Amino acid sequence: MVEFKANISDPKTGKSYQSMISGNQANAILGKKIGDKIDGIFVEMPGYKLEITGGSDKDGFPMRRDLPGPRRKKLLISKGLGFDPHMQGERRRKNMRGNTVSPDTVQLNLKVTTRGPRKVEELLANKEEEAK
Repeated sequence: MVEFKANISDPKTGKSYQSMISGNQANAILGKKIGDKIDGIFVEMPGYKLEITGGSDKDGFPMRRDLPGPRRKKLLISKGLGFDPHMQGERRRKNMRGNTVSPDTVQLNLKVTTRGPRKVEELLANKEEEAK
C-alpha cells in the first residue's frame, strides 16, 4: 500500500503542518507532477486546493521539476536544488528524482493555494497531536 508524508505549508501564516496520506487518497495522487493542483480532500482539508511543490523518495533524493517522469537519474548541476557550490563554476553530478509522484515517493511538499471555510490550524493541528 502506498503511503506519503505530506508537509503542508500555509504561505499566509508562514507555518507548516504534517499529515499522512494513505489508502485510496494516496493512490489518487500517483501520477501527479510538481506544479499540479490537488483537492484538499486527500489530506482531510475539504474546500482547500493544494499545489505540489516537491518531495523526496525512499532514499532521500529530492524531486526535481525539470526532470520528467518518476525515474531517478544522475544530473550534472551547477546550483539549485540539492547542491550548494563552494567555488565559482563548480559543478557536480547528483542523483535526482523525476517530477512525477510514484510509489517510491515518501514525502510530498504541498502549498495551500485556495482556502476553505475552516482554518488550516483547526483541521491539521488535531492530527499532529494524535500522531504524537
